[in-house]
Amino acid sequence: MASPSLEPGLVVAGHGRHVLVETPDGRRLICHPRGKKSQTVVGDRVLWQATQDEGTIEKVLERRNLFYRQDEIRTKSFAANLDQVLVLIAAEPEFSESQLSRALIAAEAEKIQPIIALNKSDLTEPFGRAWERMAVYRAMGYQVLPLALKPKAGDTTATELADLMPLLQGKTTLILGPSGSGKSTFINRLLPDAQVLTQEISSALNSGKHTTTSTSLYWVGSDKTTAVIDSPGFQEFGLHHIEPMHLASLMPDIKAHAGECKFYNCSHLHEPGCGVRDALARQHISPNRYKIYGDLFAELSQTRY
Repeated sequence: MASPSLEPGLVVAGHGRHVLVETPDGRRLICHPRGKKSQTVVGDRVLWQATQDEGTIEKVLERRNLFYRQDEIRTKSFAANLDQVLVLIAAEPEFSESQLSRALIAAEAEKIQPIIALNKSDLTEPFGRAWERMAVYRAMGYQVLPLALKPKAGDTTATELADLMPLLQGKTTLILGPSGSGKSTFINRLLPDAQVLTQEISSALNSGKHTTTSTSLYWVGSDKTTAVIDSPGFQEFGLHHIEPMHLASLMPDIKAHAGECKFYNCSHLHEPGCGVRDALARQHISPNRYKIYGDLFAELSQTRY
């Protein structure tokens, strides 16, 4: 049992060492972590203690998952206790398949359901090419949805947002998307007051500017059962927290053939009797995906000693 002086809360925004905590009755207050290093991320359930007009986080309750990236220098935690990750990409500008793969691998590592939404379906030719590129991901079992967040006048694809809404209902979803994917448009379509909320969070956290570098949780609807978390910083997506030999198990198309290898500790790069390389030769694995695997394996191996 928690001490009577400790109250439960949900971390709904973070910026630097400050976090914004929402109480069960809807109040929001700034809390600071006890100690030097902040261990809390958006989506955390915490126990906090009042200190004058602010609070101190005394305990972070056990997480179901933690979605994060790690490069050579630092770790960036996106959010905790997620039901799914929505990766938003666009037909134009052309998206990076390596970047997409990294996000999917990070989700697989934490056993979080990913959804891919391909925006700009109203741009017929670019979208046709992009949709074809996504065939390999659909074949792996990933859910890929078309979107037109800024449809042309009279375009019937405007209803496509309706296909996505039921998938968000009753869940906590992290929204990821590179620059140009339409992520801001999507957030504003979903939450017309998002900019106002962002300014309120910015003001509350006393950052003096729009907190575009912070992660924020927004409720969709007044019943507070559906939440979206908006997080910046998709451009560089390091996976240095993943062991190179674990990588194949997080890529469904590679994993499907990894059990056919002659050696149990096969790297799938040069060993004889490799089921993955055999599948590649038989065109059961796309050369591009295999290259992404090889590049990532090399990158992750460089950081091990």
